[in-house]
Amino acid sequence: MPATIAAIAAKLGNAARRFDIDLLPSCDSTNAVLLARAEAGAPSGTVVIAEQQTAGRGRRGRSWFSSPGDSLTFSLLWRFAPGTAPAGLSLAAGVAVARALQKVGAGDTALKWPNDILKEGRKLGGILVELVPGAPHAAVIGIGINLQLPPGMPDEVRAASAAIGAIDAADSDALYAAMLGELLATLESFGSEGFAALRAEWLARHAFQDVPVSIASDFGPPVLGICRGVDGDGALLLDVDGRRERILSGEVSLRRA
Repeated sequence: MPATIAAIAAKLGNAARRFDIDLLPSCDSTNAVLLARAEAGAPSGTVVIAEQQTAGRGRRGRSWFSSPGDSLTFSLLWRFAPGTAPAGLSLAAGVAVARALQKVGAGDTALKWPNDILKEGRKLGGILVELVPGAPHAAVIGIGINLQLPPGMPDEVRAASAAIGAIDAADSDALYAAMLGELLATLESFGSEGFAALRAEWLARHAFQDVPVSIASDFGPPVLGICRGVDGDGALLLDVDGRRERILSGEVSLRRA
């Protein structure tokens, strides 16, 4: 059985008043649906959950594989005060998701810059943050978590992926509620203090802290260095040939060297 809005709201308690949840049996992409609603004036706290995404998107134009019962996929619209800088927002969302997974007993997870949730070194989930056109202080935060690896997933993707395991409707409701509750707390903190307030917690879960890594992009050869975490703006810190570099763009691929 799929999750239900009433059950999610019940588990959220008083925090349910901060959200307007819509559950769709299927859509192309929850981020695409919510971006359109945001441009039409949807309020902060609007949530779109999909049992299935037919054109789910990840970072750098990648596809997100999703079929009914195999993943939890949803997007949240959050409107910050005008002038709020979005730097580090995907990392802040990662902290919230990791907290929620631990809270419901799904196990400890690690975070990979800028938006991956890892379990035992493999990708359990991802986060896609998109700013609302014309409203740079408003963002749609898309989150996908693997419950089971879908049969149609390509072998090379499957080899690098992890899953929580099949869960029933009650557990699904609890996980959605936990993620929304933790997102509420972290986004309020982010709105008042920026990512700097969450940096220490992100670093405590950092999968690649102080290890050799390779940074690849579409615009040049890979860069090798030692990963030194992130700064208060969420930029990746990399020691390369005796100098420290800040990697600002998420449009790169980070791998263990």
